Amino acid sequence: MWALFVARNFEFIRDRAGFGWNILFPFLIVAGFGVIFSSGAGSEFKLGVFPVNPGSMIVKDLNIPEKLKSYDHIKIVPFRTRDEAMDKLLHHKIDILLKNAGPKLRYWVSDSSPKGYVLEKVVKESVIPEDMFASRVIRQQVKGEQIRYIDWLFPGILGMNIMFSSLFGVGYVIVRYRRSGVLKRLKATPVTAFEYLAAQMVSRVLILLFTSFVVWFGCNFFFSFHMQGSYFDVFVVFLAGTICLVSLGLVIACRGTNEELTNGFINFICWPMMFLSEVWFSIEGASAWVKNVAKVLPLTYFLSAARKIINDGASLSDVSPEITILLLMSLVFLFIGSLLFSWTR
Repeated sequence: MWALFVARNFEFIRDRAGFGWNILFPFLIVAGFGVIFSSGAGSEFKLGVFPVNPGSMIVKDLNIPEKLKSYDHIKIVPFRTRDEAMDKLLHHKIDILLKNAGPKLRYWVSDSSPKGYVLEKVVKESVIPEDMFASRVIRQQVKGEQIRYIDWLFPGILGMNIMFSSLFGVGYVIVRYRRSGVLKRLKATPVTAFEYLAAQMVSRVLILLFTSFVVWFGCNFFFSFHMQGSYFDVFVVFLAGTICLVSLGLVIACRGTNEELTNGFINFICWPMMFLSEVWFSIEGASAWVKNVAKVLPLTYFLSAARKIINDGASLSDVSPEITILLLMSLVFLFIGSLLFSWTR
């Protein structure tokens, strides 16, 4: 078992391209999102205006309501002609189109665009005097430390990287070993299936925790993430989550000799898990059946516990339900993987 553990580590480390990509890939994603959202380029809505010369546009000189010029989440996109702007509107590259002329505000909006529907309401509100709202609405501001999107996103990117590395690094690799005859040769040795799977699992867990540690502190050096909880607590969560995802990889690896089919099967598992487990965005407000499907995915509990500690300052006792579910899933996956494992079939 020790010999297999050492051999698997050397095999991974000597593959410099794969080892480097496991560190570089999540770092590039975090860096990209950090640059986008820190520069203000990630405006929620895009408002087109014509006729305007894009090279010499001065926002304050535009003949549109003053409110629209000052909204932080609206990006004004200039166009020279109406035809050019209409093409962008039809392809949902802008959300609404305004004409930069005339005493009346003239605009175009697509009926099939949800953002266009919302921005149309904003445009109509912009022509109403502010004192009209004073006696009808009461504005109250939320106080407290706000969580940046990059702080919320970072645990999701680490979890996604661990998920892909677990399933491809264990499931795909063992299937390739089976097809190339490596497992058939190991079957002739005193190594048992349990020892082989245990060595693969421990090796992959330690490697993934190490690469996640490097990515975490490398990204933190540039973006200064806000860590509200304990580093030890989040380490325990990452350990439980990594063990669970690697165990899932062992289930995929228990049978099969077709690498193409295995690759498709892993992608069939990874992509729904990536979107339903809130790696990129929250599914709060989604249909009940979508939330129910997300509850059977291990990455959902992994990221939920990690974000509670990192973003909200929760303790291990607060995330004990998620950790318990991850450990139970790990036991189920290990039992199925060891029960169905075959050296040759």
